[in-house]
Amino acid sequence: MDGNGRWAKKRRLPRVAGHRKGVEAARNVVRAAGDLGIEVLTLYAFSSENWRRPAEEVADLMGLLRHFILADIEELAQAGVRLRVIGEYRALSPDLVRLIDGALARTADNRGTTLVVALNYGAQNELVEATRRLAERCARGELDPAAIGPAHIESELATHGLPPVDLLIRTSGEHRLSNFLLWQCAYAELLFVDALWPDFDGDRLAQALDDFARRERRFGGL
Repeated sequence: MDGNGRWAKKRRLPRVAGHRKGVEAARNVVRAAGDLGIEVLTLYAFSSENWRRPAEEVADLMGLLRHFILADIEELAQAGVRLRVIGEYRALSPDLVRLIDGALARTADNRGTTLVVALNYGAQNELVEATRRLAERCARGELDPAAIGPAHIESELATHGLPPVDLLIRTSGEHRLSNFLLWQCAYAELLFVDALWPDFDGDRLAQALDDFARRERRFGGL
């Protein structure tokens, strides 16, 4: 979800105004995902690199996350959305961790769209941690290094149990993955759109799915 700051700058507004509009866009896209029958929707909300931003902006983002949970979790629960969080979210403030844990528990039994929110997430660190855990199993004699395959790595990823990514959408005209789901996107279709995230909505999501439906996926075959 990229382009909040540029959206605000174009309107001569503070960056937090762009982030607020971005939260509204996220809300609309989650609703649309349910209507469109999307099984899993993952939103990259806060990367492990975002801590490098000014402290005031980070505080604004965390405040918006609190507001989103408090204001929207009941609607999500009633809509059958199951929330899942990937990333080191327990490094956030204790009150925010408690809110997240409560939201996860509130939606745990739902069977509609799974909304995955990446918080304090970075794919390289995810792979490092997965590799470390496998190495520890090998050191304890529980796993033969020669037997390690893709399934072993996948079992240690934060997304274990979720399907691989079919379509990755990057907004704001940028053409990079920015340390997002690097393993999981191995065969994903990539779509880069010029719209800034606050302008992305259900109609644009539907257009993205139409684009995806026209593509031929060969997964390395003919």
